[in-house]
Amino acid sequence: MEIIKALYDYFPTSVFTGKALVFISEDWRVELTEHRNSDFSKIKRSQPVVRIKFFKRALNGEFIPGHYEDFDIVETGELATRIERYIQAAAGKNIKEYGSDDGF
Repeated sequence: MEIIKALYDYFPTSVFTGKALVFISEDWRVELTEHRNSDFSKIKRSQPVVRIKFFKRALNGEFIPGHYEDFDIVETGELATRIERYIQAAAGKNIKEYGSDDGF
C-alpha cells in the first residue's frame, strides 16, 4: 500500500479509499490498486504492481468495467508520470485539470 499512498501525493485530485486511489468524473471512474506477486516459488519478492482499471458510465448511469493495465515501475515519480500519461490517452482527459469544466 506504500506505492498507492505515495501516488496520492502526486495526484491530489484523487480520493484514497483505503484500498485504492479513485479518480471520478461525469463519464469515467479510474481506480489505482496495488498488487503483490503471489508466485511463492520466487525467492526474492518483486516490486508491487499498480493496476489501473477504467470504468465508463453507461446510459443508465452505472459504471461499466472496461480495460485495465498493470504498471511495474520502481521509481515513484516516473510511475506517476507514466500513469498520468496513460490515463490522459485512454480517457482523453487531463487529470490535472480535474474539477474544471473541461477536465477529467
